[in-house]
Amino acid sequence: MSTGKVRDFDEITSFLGDYGLFQILIIVLLSFSAMPAGYMGVIVVFVSDTPEHYCRKNWTTAAGFNDTEQCLDGWVFSTDRYTATIVSEWDLVCDNAWKVPFSTSLFFVGVLIGSFASGHLSDRFGRKPVLFFTMVLQTVTALIQATSVTWVMFSILNCLRGLGQISSLIASLILGSEMLSQSVRVTYILLGHSLGFGIGYALLPLFAYFIRGWRMLLVAAAIPGFLFIPTWCLIPESPRWLLQKGRVEEAELVIHKAAQWNRVPAPEVIFRAGECLELMQTYTYMDLIRTHNIRNITIFGVFIWMSVTMVYYGLSLNSSNLNGNVYLNCFISAAIDIVVYVATWLLINRAPRPTFLFSTLMFCGIMLLVIQLVPEDMPVMFQVLALVGKIGVSAAYCFIYVFFTELMPTVVRNMGLGICSTAARIGAIISPYLLYMSVYSRILPYIIFGTVSIMAAVVSMLLPDTRNSKLPDLITQTKHIRR
Repeated sequence: MSTGKVRDFDEITSFLGDYGLFQILIIVLLSFSAMPAGYMGVIVVFVSDTPEHYCRKNWTTAAGFNDTEQCLDGWVFSTDRYTATIVSEWDLVCDNAWKVPFSTSLFFVGVLIGSFASGHLSDRFGRKPVLFFTMVLQTVTALIQATSVTWVMFSILNCLRGLGQISSLIASLILGSEMLSQSVRVTYILLGHSLGFGIGYALLPLFAYFIRGWRMLLVAAAIPGFLFIPTWCLIPESPRWLLQKGRVEEAELVIHKAAQWNRVPAPEVIFRAGECLELMQTYTYMDLIRTHNIRNITIFGVFIWMSVTMVYYGLSLNSSNLNGNVYLNCFISAAIDIVVYVATWLLINRAPRPTFLFSTLMFCGIMLLVIQLVPEDMPVMFQVLALVGKIGVSAAYCFIYVFFTELMPTVVRNMGLGICSTAARIGAIISPYLLYMSVYSRILPYIIFGTVSIMAAVVSMLLPDTRNSKLPDLITQTKHIRR
């Protein structure tokens, strides 16, 4: 007889084990899906970089954004580093220099829209369809963008590419998190999903080094996305989402297939009739502020995600402005991310979740604020502090996906992460303009990034600890904030 009580999903499916063939397949395939998102988010470093240039008429040397004289006969751009970027293609210097950070911000506007829309769409239509649709959107848009004939066309497509990039990233994160047990979930997010993102990021400077034109670079970046499409038949829908929609038989079919892959026996009836009724209720974005606990977590999440993402992309997009080789700087920045993701996985369970987040953000903030003490004649020290500061924010950037996946209950998890990711993209939209402030003061962006990082660190200590906790399914299971 049914009791109507919701059983814990992890407990029900514990017979599958943790690291069977099914779990390994899911981790590998979904991690592969995150790789294109890794380089699509920062490809602007090379596509929109400003080469050295001089005025065609009077051969006056120019230094990028500091130009003040009108150049009536156009510009001549150096081809030592690139054969072409959008800056050299459409003369985006002097009075048109504002178009460079604006087109970058439009990418993050698309990311913002995608963060909000993907949560609603995947809660309505499923994690799997949204993942594959947005992966195709990101890939096809990059190909079309490579054929852009005007800056306006490029910028509009930049927005659409951003929409696809974040939507596929969030959908794959949620899909994997909801199919894996608690002990595997952290490994998937850090060593799978985040590492896939980081490897994609690290591949970008390698592609860009051998492909010096922005059009062919976009084409090369789009191709791996097509390789993911055939995996449709291997990746199942989230059984948690199927249960939420009342599709119990389909959820059981996914679990039975997983048991076959892992070669373990499965009960003939996995979910008893009536026990998942609460999961089948309809939820909206208003439920994210319905109770005191979920409201506080949502508000704190919005601020922390916006702050972390603003600092992370601010430091990542700044690769071309640092001294030295832009390709090497970008690769070092990506390599830092990869090392940090592995280190985070090794250290994550050695401290409470809020303490870990506090430590990484505080470390980043202090390193960035110390930059203002570096003399002008020590550019190497300036660069080292910026890269060391990125260690902290990179750890925080991957960690918040783990932390807030554990904080948000299943019934509103995708919407909750969507809202947090939407706020994060506001931070990403702001970051190019903060970098642009370096025209007036080289250290000003770092002072802002450092201050924001420390503020987010303080707020993080108010969040509850979720270490070794099971995923909450219902809003009533949301943890209390700390006081």
